[in-house]
Amino acid sequence: MTIPIIALAACLSFFGFLYSFQEKLLYFPDKNLIASPRDLNLNFENIFFQTKDKKTLHAWFIKNDKAKFTILFCHGNAGNISHRLESIDLFHRLHLNVFIFDYRGYGKSNGTPSEEGSYEDVFSAWNYLTKEKQINENQIIIFGRSLGGAIASFLASKVKSKAVVLESTFSSFHSIAKDHYPWLPVRQLARLKYETINHVKNIKSPILIAHSKDDEIIPFRHGQNIFEQANEPKEFLTLRGNHNGGFLLSKKDYMKSLAKFIDSQNAKEK
Repeated sequence: MTIPIIALAACLSFFGFLYSFQEKLLYFPDKNLIASPRDLNLNFENIFFQTKDKKTLHAWFIKNDKAKFTILFCHGNAGNISHRLESIDLFHRLHLNVFIFDYRGYGKSNGTPSEEGSYEDVFSAWNYLTKEKQINENQIIIFGRSLGGAIASFLASKVKSKAVVLESTFSSFHSIAKDHYPWLPVRQLARLKYETINHVKNIKSPILIAHSKDDEIIPFRHGQNIFEQANEPKEFLTLRGNHNGGFLLSKKDYMKSLAKFIDSQNAKEK
């Protein structure tokens, strides 16, 4: 073969790899739980529940006796629920119940991660809260960080929750892939969608968008674009710090803004 033909074959082979193994490039599950809410001296329920397609998912329910609302927590693309203790602690301090679950393939949840699977997982988590736990949908705040924001936005576009918080989230898989691989024909290669930018247009609940100007993984403009497409009532919180630590570096403002947002939902109850 001539050099141009070899180069073309190599490119096609590389593109074929990217097309076929996108899930491996997005999902980084960890099967080992490294801690639990007990390490925060918090009592919790260890829960297993089933999805419609018969996958068994693992979750924690951390009750707060002062809570009026429950956070349905959708975490990011790496690790598992045991890597989110800082957030669990912050939400508990805000007098919220916390229901955090692992997607299929993460932690003690069985199965293999996928986009459709993650949507089925979050619907099953919602159904568990509203049916098994019998928590009124008007008492649930849907929260998603990073990839979890895309998953949370999908759920929030289909159900009526009390409120929605999307933090450090990309506007779509295509757009974030284009940011990281500008030289690739991403639109033609992308099988995954995760179209937060479109889901948010159908969310009717009050929404808070939080994003850091220093985010090195998901640029700040993604948060701005999502906010622009969101319906009123909506609020925007500008964080400081990197993608994974912005909420901690901005802890004082973060807690204050979340408390104010939650209190505004309390006011609507009266």
